[in-house]
Amino acid sequence: MSLLISLISGALFGTGLYLSGMTDTTKVQGWLDVFGNWDPTLAFVMGGAIIPMTIAWRLTRVARRPVSGGQFPPAPMPEIDRRLVIGSVLFGMGWGLAGLCPGPAIASLSFGGVSGIVFVAAMAGGMLLAPGVKARLDRAVPAE
Repeated sequence: MSLLISLISGALFGTGLYLSGMTDTTKVQGWLDVFGNWDPTLAFVMGGAIIPMTIAWRLTRVARRPVSGGQFPPAPMPEIDRRLVIGSVLFGMGWGLAGLCPGPAIASLSFGGVSGIVFVAAMAGGMLLAPGVKARLDRAVPAE
């Protein structure tokens, strides 16, 4: 049952990304170009993601367990630390340069051609390298 829910959720998410234009790199870069040819339409997509997620986090406070079983993940930490800032900057740089972030990049694999495959390969490489880089940074500069 859990696998079926995951399949349906992933298909719905991917379809939503495609229909909203989040897999179109020029549309995403237009959203980020606030001093140029700005395209504000993706604000509705972000609101359409943030609002239900806010409600979902509130529901986890009263529900005993997820409908499909297992455990709810822990709530994200509210404090802003070095890891959050560095990660946000790197994410934003990648999003701005490529016009894709992880979800839309994976969704675009079915139609994005070679550039989508290259992006996902580079993203996977970065994910594999990140723990080692983090360990080196933690040894070089103690956490605050």
